[in-house]
Amino acid sequence: MALDHEVAVSAPSLLGALPDAVVVADRAGRIAYVNPAIRVLLGHEPEDLVGQPLTVLMPERLRHGHGAGFARYAATGEGKLVGATTQLPALHAAGHEVAIDLTLSRLRRPATVAGDPLVVAVLRDASTTILLERQFEVSRYLAATLRVTAALTEARDADVAFRDLLPTLCTELDWDTATLWQPDRTTGTLSHAGTWTAPGQEPGALHTASRELRFRRGTGLPGIVWTRRSPVAVENLWEDPSFIRAEAARADGIRSGVAFPVVHGDELLAVCELFSREERPVPAELLDVLAHAGRQIGQFLGRLRAESEVRRLADTLQRSLLPSHLPAIRGVQLAARYRPGGGAGLVGGDTYDVMPLPDGRWMVLIADVCGTGAEAAAVTALTRHTARAAASPAAETTAGPAEVLRAVNAALLREQTGGPLRFVTAVCLMLSPGPGGVRATVGVAGHPLPVLACPDGPREVGVPGHPLGISPDLDVPVVEVELPPGTTMVLYTDGVTEARDDTGAQFGDEGLLRVLGGLPGDAEATVEAVTAAVEERLRHSRYEADDLAVLALAVPA
Repeated sequence: MALDHEVAVSAPSLLGALPDAVVVADRAGRIAYVNPAIRVLLGHEPEDLVGQPLTVLMPERLRHGHGAGFARYAATGEGKLVGATTQLPALHAAGHEVAIDLTLSRLRRPATVAGDPLVVAVLRDASTTILLERQFEVSRYLAATLRVTAALTEARDADVAFRDLLPTLCTELDWDTATLWQPDRTTGTLSHAGTWTAPGQEPGALHTASRELRFRRGTGLPGIVWTRRSPVAVENLWEDPSFIRAEAARADGIRSGVAFPVVHGDELLAVCELFSREERPVPAELLDVLAHAGRQIGQFLGRLRAESEVRRLADTLQRSLLPSHLPAIRGVQLAARYRPGGGAGLVGGDTYDVMPLPDGRWMVLIADVCGTGAEAAAVTALTRHTARAAASPAAETTAGPAEVLRAVNAALLREQTGGPLRFVTAVCLMLSPGPGGVRATVGVAGHPLPVLACPDGPREVGVPGHPLGISPDLDVPVVEVELPPGTTMVLYTDGVTEARDDTGAQFGDEGLLRVLGGLPGDAEATVEAVTAAVEERLRHSRYEADDLAVLALAVPA
């Protein structure tokens, strides 16, 4: 607002009607005129202010240096606040501070004597603007923390999520560097777990100092957050006595920081520190947002950590259902692949086994249990161990594939409860290596037929039978198959042939035979080619992958 001399001194009715407070000052820095709106804004009576210095409207801390600055403006007509709107605090008549937007304008006619008006100031209540700005800032932080949580959902386990937490927080919340602290149950302290700096910048003195420290409850910024379980902001790290790494922060040019806890229920998972090279305030509303973010991130990380633990336990259980290694059989190459399915069951129902028999033969088993999870794992373990027991030296007679599979069938029927039916499909081979090749006795119980890859092309072998665990009257047809040099027998579960691409088309028996048709008689190359073809079929597919097991027995040429 630009006012000339005439407006300032001869049109008080015009100024008096304005809703904003208007203050006119003379060359000496005294108030020459103030309109009635000052009463609403700052609680002063207009007539009481006339003749008083402008500093009567300023908080004590802003009065220092005002006289020199105003005198310089009076002499030169230049001032950095003139012509602009500045947000600053004013002093209310009751003694408290009021946030205002201040706009200064010089009068067009130069003031030549002390009493002439020199400058006009328009004062407007800034509380609404500040509130809107804070609400905007809060909404920005809320959106950013939602993006942080969304980004963490892509992590495959808790370790990866913690690794990605700092860069995601800094990027989304606009901080320069960050430090992560995690509880050490052995020492009962918070230990440094990671530092993130902006791309192109190297970790500095603060990172070095943090790596050497451990914080107990109530000690240092992380320890204070640990005790309070709420965010803590430090606007000036160099001067705050609670921040014991002040010298390191000064060396890196880091001025402000905020730390907040990541909690899951009553458990502290981590303390995150965010640092800025600018001295920046953190309003209470933003501390509330960070507290909420810490709980949200903690809930997600806690669930992810629990899932990671379940996966580790499932992996241990899965390994117990498979041989730790394949044995060496004279004249036969062995290779196998196993991959669990993509569902929530975690433990698959596929298994395979190779076991030596006392008469020089070898039992080879592959089986697929209906379903996944703990119950399926129990059935898988029962199937594998029963087959071993039936073929072991303790058996009364020399067992063949039919006897082994019937023993498994009987065991499954004995274990059936009122729950869902857990049937099993399986193939059992008895291998008899000899000088001219290998002979295999093959029994199939409802399982995909083995494929014999020969120089003249692959073909299925065996006779389909009924699955195990359904009926006590089990007939297992048995066939004899010769494996001359240069041939490979492939046993697999239906996770191979039933793998579907994004259109729903299955890999199928044709896909398997096509892959096996052009392979050399090498066991490792065979299982690698089959699993690679299945993975390619599943690439970008919307359909969930089933458990997969492939076992190849190759007789070198």
